Amino acid sequence: MSTTGPTPTHPTSSGISVANRYGAPKQHLGRGAKRGIVIAALAVAVVLAGYFAFVQGKPSVSGTDVGFNVSDPHHATVDFQVTKDPEATAQCAIQALNETYAIVGWKVATIGPAAEGEGNDGGRTTVHRIQLRTESPSVTGGVNACWIVK
Repeated sequence: MSTTGPTPTHPTSSGISVANRYGAPKQHLGRGAKRGIVIAALAVAVVLAGYFAFVQGKPSVSGTDVGFNVSDPHHATVDFQVTKDPEATAQCAIQALNETYAIVGWKVATIGPAAEGEGNDGGRTTVHRIQLRTESPSVTGGVNACWIVK
């Protein structure tokens, strides 16, 4: 009886070639392929730079809550200020909320160009008052969002 076991039929580790064990050597990119990759990367960078320049070039507008008053269960008054380019026209969505923060009143206000001498910062910041009709009593209100209209 033999205690050594069966003889292996596959080649030993010293008989396996380096390519079989680690794979074939990697092929390097040619000069034309490298140039193509660089040109494509530059084109993407130019497109992204143009996009960000376009996004930054849009006029900005912001609305800030100033005050809120409930005159009766079906009306509320919201005081707010808008900061924008004095010649631009903006629209702001004004809302009134109940105690569970549900919207109970909503109105879109159009803020035209600032008149001569109106507002602060040369007409950039103007104060406005909007009265809202509400479907139930409100407890707070303010500006939801503002945007520039063309």
